[in-house]
Amino acid sequence: MSTDIASDEHKFVQFKLVLLGESAVGKSSIVQRFVKDSFNDFKESTIGAAFLTQTIDLDSDTTVKFEIWDTAGQERYRSLASIYYRNAQSALVVYDITQKASLDKAKYWIKELQKQASNNIVIALVGNKTDLEEERQIPTEEAQAFANEAGLLFFEVSAKSGKGIKECFREIALKMPIEETLKRRRDRKRGTVDLNKRPSTNEQQCAC
Repeated sequence: MSTDIASDEHKFVQFKLVLLGESAVGKSSIVQRFVKDSFNDFKESTIGAAFLTQTIDLDSDTTVKFEIWDTAGQERYRSLASIYYRNAQSALVVYDITQKASLDKAKYWIKELQKQASNNIVIALVGNKTDLEEERQIPTEEAQAFANEAGLLFFEVSAKSGKGIKECFREIALKMPIEETLKRRRDRKRGTVDLNKRPSTNEQQCAC
């Protein structure tokens, strides 16, 4: 009995997270640092999308699992991106602080998410490669101002050094609708009937 109570008290939820951004901004390296705590200087470009998972313990009673879709940044894969961000509850839109044009591409993806993704999606604008500060082309203030105006979370990180990576994902996890998700799960287990749901065609024709 005590085991059942303990399992009920621990909150475990999972959410879909997608990474978007131009090729070579370091999306895969960010995921690799988060999932495996490692970095590869010669990582090959993602083809289509890669799928990984990782959990975060927010506290002793709450664990969030991210199902991560790392999308390819090449132009030829752009049309496929909507397949991966469909039904995503969160998104990291990544740019390279040393490449001015990469922020413009990030803004494009943010507009796409705001038009086509869930209304409640949590979007973070993430500037990668802070280890190359001497090559910076995008001022922190410029990107921060855009993020504030668009209602986004904002982070600057380094996949190479690991700086800011854990904090980034943790902050996103804290924004996830944990309690609402748990409530829906409990309602399904109890067989709660939604009185606002219209009956199916078969139900309408039933003469019971």
